[in-house]
Amino acid sequence: MAIQIGEKAPDFELKDNHGATVKLSDFRGSKNVVLIFYPFAFTGVCTGELCELRDHLPQFSDRDTQLLAVSNDSIHTLRVFAEQEGLEYPLLSDFWPHGEVSRAYGVFAEDKGCAVRGTFVIDKEGLVRWTVVNALPDARDLNEYVKALDTL
Repeated sequence: MAIQIGEKAPDFELKDNHGATVKLSDFRGSKNVVLIFYPFAFTGVCTGELCELRDHLPQFSDRDTQLLAVSNDSIHTLRVFAEQEGLEYPLLSDFWPHGEVSRAYGVFAEDKGCAVRGTFVIDKEGLVRWTVVNALPDARDLNEYVKALDTL
């Protein structure tokens, strides 16, 4: 079951597409976080969603929010994907231990070996304030994230 609204977001430490360590707790007290889990780089729906986020990045930065996207791909795959698509926000690798963070958030599909489409809006205090979990083929609505951020 996915983490629910009002719960403290589980902290994590993952490598980004450049090999740098990113910890959720590093943003506590300074920025809201939109944490997006997606199945795999280079797939149609995932590429569409992440490019839409790229094209609307100011809607997040203007709201004092860090966007973090997590998949179960390796950092090497994520580096090439980010370069190819011009993605300038961190793509985090939940590759090994495989799916550990996805499982902590309740969005890992054991039968598929990847995360489903889970999104968590986390406030500056580390509490989940909004969430949506979609099945693998179902894209999410970026405008819903922005509406949720506007309530913080």
